Amino acid sequence: MKLDAWHSLSLRRTLLLVLFPGLLLVVGAELWSTWRTALDAANAAYDRSLLGAIKAMDANISTASGGLGVELPYRMLEFFELTANGRVYYRVATEDGLVEVGNADLPPPRRPLVTEQPQFSDASYFDEPVRVGSYARVLDRPLAGHPAPQRIVIQVAETLQSRQAFTRALVLQSLARDLALVIAAAGLLVLAVGWALRPLARLRTEVQARRAQDLRPISPQGIPADVRPLVEAINHHVERNRQQTEARRRFVDDASHQLRTPLATLVTQVGFALRESNPALQREALAAIKSQLDETVRQTNQMLALARTDSAELVPEQVDLDALAQEVTREWWAEARAGGIDLGLEPARGAVRVLAQPTLLKEALSNLLHNAIRYTPRGGRVTVQVRSAGPRAWIAVVDDGPGIQPEELARAGERFFRGSNVRLPGTGLGLSIVKSIVERLGGELLLAPGPEARGLRATISMPAIESGGEVRA
Repeated sequence: MKLDAWHSLSLRRTLLLVLFPGLLLVVGAELWSTWRTALDAANAAYDRSLLGAIKAMDANISTASGGLGVELPYRMLEFFELTANGRVYYRVATEDGLVEVGNADLPPPRRPLVTEQPQFSDASYFDEPVRVGSYARVLDRPLAGHPAPQRIVIQVAETLQSRQAFTRALVLQSLARDLALVIAAAGLLVLAVGWALRPLARLRTEVQARRAQDLRPISPQGIPADVRPLVEAINHHVERNRQQTEARRRFVDDASHQLRTPLATLVTQVGFALRESNPALQREALAAIKSQLDETVRQTNQMLALARTDSAELVPEQVDLDALAQEVTREWWAEARAGGIDLGLEPARGAVRVLAQPTLLKEALSNLLHNAIRYTPRGGRVTVQVRSAGPRAWIAVVDDGPGIQPEELARAGERFFRGSNVRLPGTGLGLSIVKSIVERLGGELLLAPGPEARGLRATISMPAIESGGEVRA
């Protein structure tokens, strides 16, 4: 099964499917460790008994007659066989093997014997597994014909039934204990997972019970800390949807508010033109209809621009304000000449760059130039200025038109607000479009009287970018 398929399962199943095999692996490792520990414990206990048999046999070895004499401790061997729960074998021989007593074919030690240090090893005797204990010491008196010191080797072997039964009993006890622990851990795990997931079930019920129009944020109260970032991300998404829904509702309200009167006027004017038989009056009515249509088209375009501004996806990039100001100003030169306006550009002395979306910033500057050229009287001046001051960069449009009354500057930029000293028709959306764009780009729209308190100075202020590409602090 692929990893993505595992992730598509419920959290409860994923946790159980991951943790149960882990528990079983831990139990398996613990059983193996228990088996090794039990085997070592059995060998240590039984090897001590084996060494006791060797010592008892060594105490009954005699060379007083010149030969090797062994008085076997039969009672001790019988008791040892009962303890071992199997057969016992022994061998007493000189190191060269010339003199042997007992089972001569008993397996020899695996390693050379160190004097008076017992050695224990597993071996096979007549296809039966046995445990062999070997011990060597120097004889007090060499055998006849051996002038040099001589070592004697004593071996006692036992079958493994008793050891295996002891080890098996320990392992079974450990297995029973581990199974009980696994069952208890599994039960606790199921209860803990179920209890931990209760807030998620409650959250699901709460979200499912909401109406489609309910775009309130989800309360993170009682949500686990690991899930809280997900809830916050959902709330962020819900807030964006709420803003888009609000923007669509506002656009519909604005459109109905702004277009109802012009359309009613057009219907009246068309009716008048149809009733009028005088060609001159008809032509005058058609001219009025065209003027009203031009104004209605301009209003519609402004509302569409405002709607695009509210919902457009931002893809910011570095923008050279001088180049952008020069491009937009050039586009409005013909309009300015037609209105008898002196349109000029004052670029910055050095490179001035900001992080913005060029199309939106052009839209904002175009609206400022449109307003300035439209409301500035013939023979007036409109100037575009680009400057950089500390961490801020700004681009301003300065005109010597009627401006905005000082007491009304605070409301300038609100939708459909128009100054009391304005006589030309309009919608009051131009500055609203600019303000919405600039705020979305992280900037600020500043409005103030122009030079010598004449006209208006509209400034777009934004964080400047250093030469290394970082935004200035």
